[in-house]
Amino acid sequence: MGVGGAMDLASGAERLIITMTHTDRDGNSKVVPSCTLPLTTKGAVNVLITELAKFRFTDGKMLLVKVLPGATLDEIKAKTDASYEVALELDDIQGAIQQ
Repeated sequence: MGVGGAMDLASGAERLIITMTHTDRDGNSKVVPSCTLPLTTKGAVNVLITELAKFRFTDGKMLLVKVLPGATLDEIKAKTDASYEVALELDDIQGAIQQ
């Protein structure tokens, strides 16, 4: 399947989960306020997972819902150019309390 086929899948998907690295090779954030690449559909991503964090998109907002093992809230903040709100899932809140 070529790139065109992948784009068709994104535009017709009911749920879209993206996995990627949080930064580029130079350490620049890849989690940015807006995409600079051509889009086939807008607002289709439901979940974004990087090596640092898990984000959900709800009502037009990006929510940080999980800090992945080895990462910290401060590191995520420093490496994320996009605006987000912290809304940790229950298991992440319990883990933070125990530490």
